[in-house]
Amino acid sequence: MNQTTQHHRATRRYYSIRTGKNPRTHWDLPPFREVFLSIYRYFRDKEYFQEYFGYECVDAGDVPGKLGPDLEGYFLRALRKRAIWPVENKYGKYSEDDLFDVIEVLYDCVSRPVGGHYHAYGDCGWHYEEFDRQEGRDEYRSVMNEQLRDYGQGYELSDKGEIRPLPPPGMAQLFEAQVPTGDENKKRVEAAIQKFRGRNSSIDDRRHAVRDLADVLEFLRPKVKSILTKKDERDLFELANRFGIRHHNERQQTQYDPTIWLSWVFYYYLASIHALT
Repeated sequence: MNQTTQHHRATRRYYSIRTGKNPRTHWDLPPFREVFLSIYRYFRDKEYFQEYFGYECVDAGDVPGKLGPDLEGYFLRALRKRAIWPVENKYGKYSEDDLFDVIEVLYDCVSRPVGGHYHAYGDCGWHYEEFDRQEGRDEYRSVMNEQLRDYGQGYELSDKGEIRPLPPPGMAQLFEAQVPTGDENKKRVEAAIQKFRGRNSSIDDRRHAVRDLADVLEFLRPKVKSILTKKDERDLFELANRFGIRHHNERQQTQYDPTIWLSWVFYYYLASIHALT
């Protein structure tokens, strides 16, 4: 038997948030932990974690899921951290990294139940044998992203189950568009995006990401020459060659805020690659 569930969520921004009158337009960590717990309970109560976490039965007792009976041990092995499971007992002390780690683990463990039987004795509940993992992940990701976008600087849970910072307004399409530059350069661009958008990416990670994009542009240089003027072509590459990205010597200009500058040049280079190809 299939059981369908209605998915209730806040699909639009209501008056006080929309007009900026609500002080909770953006979450900080303490209230966001409470929001996370609400989302966790929502999917738990719909049995979306039954496949991996198991369930309790009045006859059989604790029935383990795919992760086995020791869920605390699983979280320890997966995250190399103690005091993570059970969520409802530990969430109040989660750091930001703890919280993001658990959100990613839950993405790996969520699935929509689609087939099973109802155990009527003692009103035990639904015991499922069939699950749709992709539908469960898509639903979980959609609900989580509605709140992640308003936490801190703004984040999203990707379709690979990885939390990463949101791009600046108007730049999202650069990550979604395909780069027709050949397999090797496509991999370089994808790797650069991963380096730059990692939630714990360092300044060095971002500098390497910009360098990777500069290397792709170097490969595309014959096409650059046919499209841009000689001065524009020179300016495009001087950004990487004279500002401490591809070379390290006394002639390099390094007196700039790397957080701002690297972000600007990364999107500039990524947009240039898309324009050229």
